[in-house]
Amino acid sequence: MSAATVTQTTPEVRQSSRPAGAKTFFSWAGLCILGIPIGGYLGNIVAGPVDGVTPALLGGVLTGAVVGFAQWLLLRRSLGVALGWIAATSLGLAVGLAVGAMVVAYETSRPQLMIMGAICGAFVGIAQGIVLRDRFSLWSVWIVANPPAWALGWLVSSYVISRNIDERFPIFGASGVVVFATITGLLLVAGIRGAKSVPA
Repeated sequence: MSAATVTQTTPEVRQSSRPAGAKTFFSWAGLCILGIPIGGYLGNIVAGPVDGVTPALLGGVLTGAVVGFAQWLLLRRSLGVALGWIAATSLGLAVGLAVGAMVVAYETSRPQLMIMGAICGAFVGIAQGIVLRDRFSLWSVWIVANPPAWALGWLVSSYVISRNIDERFPIFGASGVVVFATITGLLLVAGIRGAKSVPA
């Protein structure tokens, strides 16, 4: 009878993990799709176009704070991440945007946007990875995945809309968010599932 019980409960565990993973993914995507554009608009309104170090730092701090807060709303429940995530995202984007925009001389051609995006992603990924280090099994992969995710975000945005580029927003638009959220969301789900599969 105990063997029968095992065979009956095992499929149920496997089935229940799928909706949980989907819920995490779509929650993450939804929060990114909401938070990133709001953060970008706030950074643009307050700091103006990213055409110098000061607007890049200020726009990055404000945008990163909004994006970090949106992401933290999920991560505080799924990973127990503290408020330090918001500060890390804000600081990472501020420094990354200031360095990245300076490296490409504040130009907005497609290759330069991707370079700037990759630099932003590198700084944000490192800052967030430090916060995730003791809570997320794939924290090092998170650091590596962020630069291409940010670069692709800017690449997609450059083909779909022009306002974020023409007005030199501190972050890519909604179309780019979909790509960014897909890459990072899948990685987030994989890391959480991997942690749950390890015996306590």
